[in-house]
Amino acid sequence: MTPADLVIRDAEAADLPAVRALLVETWHATYDGIYGWQRVAEITTAWHSLENLAAQLDREGGAFLVALVKDEVIATASARIEPDRAALLTRLYVLPQYQGVGIGRTLLQVTLACFPQAPVARLEVESQNEAAIAFYERMGFFLQRQARFDGRDDTPNTLLMAKRLFAD
Repeated sequence: MTPADLVIRDAEAADLPAVRALLVETWHATYDGIYGWQRVAEITTAWHSLENLAAQLDREGGAFLVALVKDEVIATASARIEPDRAALLTRLYVLPQYQGVGIGRTLLQVTLACFPQAPVARLEVESQNEAAIAFYERMGFFLQRQARFDGRDDTPNTLLMAKRLFAD
């Protein structure tokens, strides 16, 4: 059951320190057992810097959302439209203490609704992140193939998943 006082809105510059803190916390909770604390710290420092997050605000063809309960940023999601009109979900994280109550499902639905013309949604998920894979499967995503994130060798193994949003 999603909290009644959940607010989902576009991320703003003032939200970025809380978004970064959320990403660092959720990445450590999710990936320390897979990559180790030090590698997760390196990734979050590089990928989730305030500068990188700021560059994602107001991105053309993209959505960068936050979910709040009582003015606390408890989740974030972002997506962008791809050249083939697919919506690519690039981020969906919920603070561990708020997981399992419907916030991720609601945030995913709102994020994908930002792309009404997208016939399909795609995402990449770490191949060892069993909880996330099970979540996305419950949300209607299916496995397309396994790959390396963005095709780079220095990044985690990922599964590419997709979900049809509407029939053409």
